[in-house]
Amino acid sequence: MTDGPLIVQSDKTLLLEVDHPDADACRKAIAPFAELERAPEHVHTYRVTPLALWNARAAGHDAEQVVDALLTFSRYPVPHALLVDVADNMARYGRLRLEKHPVHGLVLTSTDRAVLEEVLRAKKIQPMLGRRIDDDSVVVHAAERGPLKQALLKLGWPAEDLAGYVDGEAHAISLSFDDWELRPYQRDAASAFWHGGSGVVVLPCGAGKTIVGAAAMAHASATTLILVTNTVSAHQWKTELLKRTSLTESEIGEYTGTKKEIKPVTIATYQVMTTKRQGQYRHLELFDARDWGLVLYDEVHLLPAPIFRMTANLQARRRLGLTATLVREDGREGDVFSLIGPKRFDVPWKEMENQGWIAPADCVEVRVTLGDDERLAYAMAETEERYRFCATTPSKTRVAEALVRRHAGEQVLVIGQYIDQLDEIGAQLDAPVVKGETRVREREALFDRFRSGEIGVLVVSKVANFSIDLPEAAVAIQVSGTFGSRQEEAQRLGRVLRPKSDGRGARFYAVVARDTVDQEFAAHRQRFLAEQGYAYKIIDADAVLDS
Repeated sequence: MTDGPLIVQSDKTLLLEVDHPDADACRKAIAPFAELERAPEHVHTYRVTPLALWNARAAGHDAEQVVDALLTFSRYPVPHALLVDVADNMARYGRLRLEKHPVHGLVLTSTDRAVLEEVLRAKKIQPMLGRRIDDDSVVVHAAERGPLKQALLKLGWPAEDLAGYVDGEAHAISLSFDDWELRPYQRDAASAFWHGGSGVVVLPCGAGKTIVGAAAMAHASATTLILVTNTVSAHQWKTELLKRTSLTESEIGEYTGTKKEIKPVTIATYQVMTTKRQGQYRHLELFDARDWGLVLYDEVHLLPAPIFRMTANLQARRRLGLTATLVREDGREGDVFSLIGPKRFDVPWKEMENQGWIAPADCVEVRVTLGDDERLAYAMAETEERYRFCATTPSKTRVAEALVRRHAGEQVLVIGQYIDQLDEIGAQLDAPVVKGETRVREREALFDRFRSGEIGVLVVSKVANFSIDLPEAAVAIQVSGTFGSRQEEAQRLGRVLRPKSDGRGARFYAVVARDTVDQEFAAHRQRFLAEQGYAYKIIDADAVLDS
């Protein structure tokens, strides 16, 4: 027995003692292959899953490294059966390979004939395959490259895709270094993607994922389709590409609700791509509008189902997903792995903070106690109405006002889910509110005024969760959210993580109603950030209101 911070259990759970001096080193070592499940104050629970192990394998980690991490940090002997399972699961990745055959085209090959025989007998697999070439390979119908990878993943035999990519229509793109340079991790991320062919780059909010995308485009030097979350994000991408690359205004098209331009580099929103007319996703034809050399998915963790379906047909195109977190609340991480590609590059948030690339941040949960009448009304409310009731308690408005006063002179964002609550807070603070109905031009004008310091407080709905660049925002106050969404919590913290010009840190407040589903959802929301090493300090609302 050693004094390590980790307890490794035979059910594949890992218990990490948060206060142990080696806890941070351990967290960093297990992050590539373990997923955080629960994060209370003192002991965090991780689970080793097959998908996490396959992502680790695809990113270049091997079973020996995983086993070494477990043995190094474990307080007690590691169960032998778990070590065997780790080795066996990681060995599953790559036993099946998709390759390009000079005569037969796309083929599925195996280094293990028994595995090939097993999958050939699966009813969902059979229609995707052609004739048997020899004992170890079989023809794959070209259109089934994506669906086959999805199906094989579900069978527990993820295929390594080595079939290569078409170059697409060439289009000269180079990076334009005037007053900036690629950060080392941005260069490494773009290179890891390019050498892997397709896949996902995971970087914290504020780390410059757009620049990684631009670097990947320079690698490809081909026509590029960029999919983004909203029109404001599309405009920011265009601005960054004009600033960072050789591209000109005439080479970049915008495919949104207001414009339908198709150019060598086209930026489209997920919303317009998934708009139905007469039951048809007509805009998905954009995928075939040009001979794209690269398809880039911003905030890939938000990819809608129709885009997944179309992406299944794009497996011969290079695909890059960018995200701050691979967490998907719909559980479709496996589809990201099989259709966009495995995780190619990942840097822990705290490591980026230690290197000075993102701002240090303190996370504080402010707990509000409902009044007696509110508690009774909450108890009597229908189950589906309880979260809205406690999330929008008037006490939260008073706490938000007090926190804004506490941080007078700083750039403050107040973030929430419910528009009537945000309108009330905006009125109390005499601050503008950005919400879904706010016109794009007005949103951008308000963001510009906030960036310049003309506006010190901005109240924003979930439209500001993604891809909004507000470098000087130093304080975020979250009053309500999308139930227990881990990805949303990460994105909202990300709004204040851009490094500040004076080097100061950031503060993220989550205002939570005590003894309600709001508190339960908050605990779930915080899991991803806890995995990244952020600890929430819990204070009582009275301490804020009395200060």
